[in-house]
Amino acid sequence: MNLSILIPLLNEEESLNELYNWIIKVMHSHNYSYEIIFLDDGSTDNSWTIIEGFANENPHVKGVRFMKNFGKSQALHAGFAKAQGDVIITMDADLQDSPEEIPGLYDMITNGKYDLVSGWKKKRYDSVVAKNLPSKLFNWAARKTSGVELNDFNCGLKAYKNIVVKNIEVSGEMHRYIPVLAKNAGFGKIGEKVVQHQARKYGETKFGMERFINGFLDLITIWFLSRFGKRPMHLFGAMGSLMFIIGFTLAGYIGISKLYHMYNDMRYSLVTNNPWFYIALTTMVLGTQLFLAGFLGEIILRTKNNEERYKVSSEVNFL
Repeated sequence: MNLSILIPLLNEEESLNELYNWIIKVMHSHNYSYEIIFLDDGSTDNSWTIIEGFANENPHVKGVRFMKNFGKSQALHAGFAKAQGDVIITMDADLQDSPEEIPGLYDMITNGKYDLVSGWKKKRYDSVVAKNLPSKLFNWAARKTSGVELNDFNCGLKAYKNIVVKNIEVSGEMHRYIPVLAKNAGFGKIGEKVVQHQARKYGETKFGMERFINGFLDLITIWFLSRFGKRPMHLFGAMGSLMFIIGFTLAGYIGISKLYHMYNDMRYSLVTNNPWFYIALTTMVLGTQLFLAGFLGEIILRTKNNEERYKVSSEVNFL
């Protein structure tokens, strides 16, 4: 199978018919073998009924429906697990991503030998203050932190080799950082393609300004996990040991200093009257806690079980 097209959605009943017909037109004009997987993230409108209608008339259309809204990352995780195509395309359901870009993305994966190609909405039709400027700042921070040179991490239109999506773990709200996850997994051939951005035709965006705040927090998380996620003891254990040694050395100096003054009949004060004693004590306590945090992190990594982060209520056209 050439293509798996994954479409996560939430309450997009108005745009689904137009999007479906547009994708089918592109598939037929290029003679692709394909599957379209709609990932309904707990829609409360008629989106799922429409998807079932597509599936009844076209066996290449498949659907997964969540019991409630679990988030875009969880929807993509479910889609990646189901996808069978040699190339996986992800796109949003709001018609802001053009299906006409699919052949170009497909060629870059199959002929350009890329592992992943991300769309770049160079010309946008969003609010400059509410979306464009925060997005530029967010993308700059993501480039500097991750080392992945992309101009638009947030673009939902992306193409992947099948092996990429089978070897990355998308959780929380990490869908923005799939290129970073791919790089950390060993897939370094990451490209970018300028794609057409269309003004939203129906409904309203499901993401507000809080997505940028969450995005920066997720960026810090993924930076930490990429460096210490498999070895938390290397960070917390090292910091804890260093702090404990500093505190212990300082406490030892205070004790030896007092004994020296006592032995030589020099003036001395109680250890508890010395502010450095409390600094040393606090440093040793914090060092011990950091060391234990690293130790517990190692235990959790070795005993965790990968339970599902979402619940599926319905599926169509999956064997």
